[in-house]
Amino acid sequence: MKKIILPTDFSDNAHNAIRYAVTLFEEVECTFYLVHTYTPAIYQAEYVLHSPGQIGLGDVHQTRVLTQLAKLMEKLDREFKNPKHIFVPHAAFNTLVDEIRETAEKERADLVIMGTKGATGAKEILFGTNTVHVIKKATCPVLAIPPGFEFEKPKEILFPTDYEVDFSKERLKLLLDIAEKHISSIEVLHVSGGGNLSEGQLENKQKLNYILAKTAHLFHEVPNQRIVDAINSFQMKKRMNLLVMIRNKHTFLERLFIEPVIKKIGFHITVPFMVIP
Repeated sequence: MKKIILPTDFSDNAHNAIRYAVTLFEEVECTFYLVHTYTPAIYQAEYVLHSPGQIGLGDVHQTRVLTQLAKLMEKLDREFKNPKHIFVPHAAFNTLVDEIRETAEKERADLVIMGTKGATGAKEILFGTNTVHVIKKATCPVLAIPPGFEFEKPKEILFPTDYEVDFSKERLKLLLDIAEKHISSIEVLHVSGGGNLSEGQLENKQKLNYILAKTAHLFHEVPNQRIVDAINSFQMKKRMNLLVMIRNKHTFLERLFIEPVIKKIGFHITVPFMVIP
């Protein structure tokens, strides 16, 4: 049984991500953890420790949130009616990022699925702040769903890589599971730096080819350019249904998350994007 964390703030954006999750894993036995966190605007650590007026504040919020989660569960049961799926409400007085990380570790979650909502608009900015921090700290894959995205089977999966990762079946298990369930084709994209692949890169590429042996896949080599441009260009030529990348300390993803240039990149993320730690 898969264990999947679904953060929710009860918005349309969050509900759309939940809808994508239950549809993607429609034929799979899953436990979905509906996670909502609450940290009132006035909250500070010293208030909780020293102010009598704060005593019980968390309980009041928890009761209200649990009521909202119960209503959400009823709505999901009516909408999907899938006996293979179990929904577990989870409310906590904590930051969203910390609660997701703690829940993922405690429940040994396979995946986090959440929306990409950001105040600046998801078509121009890669992720909202919460999603960025969840991806940076999560110990399991995170799948981000663009606002308003209507579910489509991930038949074509784009997998950009620099071959600097020591690939393993365990690390790619979720990707392989999705590809097998939906009979997907995986398009492996590498942006050439102008020279030949190093011995280590060649070894990792061969290992990836072996791991993908039972899955339809193709390797693509494109001329030296920004990875963002390569991804956008590839998606313009061939419709992708899912974008998957591995996050490591040396790759584009890490730079993207920490550099202010993120606001100028114009990464048109129009399909679900899964990041594997």
